[in-house]
Amino acid sequence: MSPAKERPLRIVVAKPGLDGHDRGAKIIARALRDAGFEVIYTGLHQTPEMIVAAAIQEDADAIGLSIMSGAHMTLFPAVVELLGEKDAKDVVVFGGGIIPQDDVPKLKEKGVAEVFLPGSPTQGIIDWIRANIRPRVAA
Repeated sequence: MSPAKERPLRIVVAKPGLDGHDRGAKIIARALRDAGFEVIYTGLHQTPEMIVAAAIQEDADAIGLSIMSGAHMTLFPAVVELLGEKDAKDVVVFGGGIIPQDDVPKLKEKGVAEVFLPGSPTQGIIDWIRANIRPRVAA
């Protein structure tokens, strides 16, 4: 398929867990939309099961997780694991929020492709997506 015929990347932006702060997720969702990506924002208080179901239903290429609650070491790997169980390992998981630098390599070991820490410029996130995520092949 030539680049001109490829559909825009489809990205689910989700807020896992009980975290009630979604300003950052909304800023990222808007920046990704403005950059030409198709964005599905799932809203607050999503379980890993809800996030994975949305990604599969929407035929997403990636899931961007945003977390402020400190539960990233549980919730991010749960999303990766569920994608594997649902035969959707090709959906790329990345995330950001209030995550200690020391946890970044641990999350990557558990299958999270990239972690963006506070202060990450939106253009840097967009550039990373463009360089690292490709449209999924239709089943």
